[in-house]
Formats: sequence, structure tokens, C-alpha cells
Amino acid sequence: MDVRNGIFWITALTGVFALSSCSSTRKSAANRSASSGKGQVEFLDDITLNRSNNGSARVSRKSNAGSMASSAGSAELENAQAWQFKYAQLLDVAVEEVRNARLYHFIEDWWGTPYRYGGKSKQGIDCSAFVNTLMSAVFRQNLMGSSYQMYEHVKKLRSRNELREGDLVFFSIGRKRVSHVGVYLENDRFVHASTSSGVMISDLNETYWRRYYTGAGRVE
Repeated sequence: MDVRNGIFWITALTGVFALSSCSSTRKSAANRSASSGKGQVEFLDDITLNRSNNGSARVSRKSNAGSMASSAGSAELENAQAWQFKYAQLLDVAVEEVRNARLYHFIEDWWGTPYRYGGKSKQGIDCSAFVNTLMSAVFRQNLMGSSYQMYEHVKKLRSRNELREGDLVFFSIGRKRVSHVGVYLENDRFVHASTSSGVMISDLNETYWRRYYTGAGRVE
């Protein structure tokens, strides 16, 4: 009987110590988890030290280039003019990309002028006369002649990927040789005097213009 009582009390005391030990272990683990789960980040000048739960650390260098670019972009957007917002929408580009005030003021001034073969005024103008007038007023380039004659004198571009603002785009509509011309803007948009709507902006990717597109050239 005494032996059995002794074994009983030894077993009971062992269980108490085990429970106590388990409890303290959980508390210790919880404390470690709480301290590491707060996402410890230490900043040393321009260095960021990120500590992970397993005790390892990752070092990275802080950079304010992104925030500076964002601030510059925000400032530029705040200072943008109404005409920039308008043509950014027409060109489907960011407002900050529309910068050539002389060019877009010229387009705005001539916008909607009706097409008239042989015309050279705001009462009516044809495609070559419009391009001649724009290139002279905006880019200080003096061109003469018809769209076909322009095509013969410009430096030909091998690919549309080479196009930049002020280049000329040519089309052969209903005939083998060039019969229409416009001035390239950006993002595949060009301005021209169309027979249907007068002075306007069109997209080179439209089915009609893609079908008759002949090539592009640069005035030198």
C-alpha cells in the first residue's frame, strides 16, 4: 500500500511540473512571436534592415527616386493647360507627353477647316496646302508642291517605329501613286485635312488608313 501511494504522489508531482513547463514554454513562444510579428524594421541612414521571424535579416537601400519622380509628375500635371488635357485624350497619351504648344495651338486654330481642293485658307484647304502651312509655321520647314512631290523629296523611313513628331505620312488612295499626306504627332496619330471632315486627327491603325498607307518620310 505504501509503495502504491508513493508511486501515486511521484506521478502527480511529475504532471504538475510538466504542465508548468508547457505553460511557460507557450508564454515564451508567444512573447517571441509578438516581438517578431511587429515587422521590425530598422533604418540606418539610407539602409533598411528587415528582420524575419526565423532571425535572419534582409538589408536593402532606401531610394527616394520613385517618390521624386512621382512628385515631379504631379507638379507637371497640376501645371498642365486645358489644351494639353484635350489633346492627351485625342492622342490617348499622358498629359505630360503633350508639350509642343506651338504645334497644338496651330492645330486648334485650324481644327475643322473644311477640305477644298486647291484651297489654302480657313475657308477651305487641301491636304498638301495644310501640311505646307503647318510645317512652315511650326517647324520652320518650307515645303512646296503636292503630296506626291513631297513624298519624292523627303528622307524615307524604313519602319513606322521610326516615326516621330513632325514626320510626314503618305497614302495612295484609289490610285497607284501618293495622293494624300498628313503630319505625324505621336502614338500612331496624325493630323491632316481629310476630304470628309476637314482638318482633324486620325489613327494610322484605323482600317481605312492602314489599307492605303504608303510610307513615311522626314523633312531634312
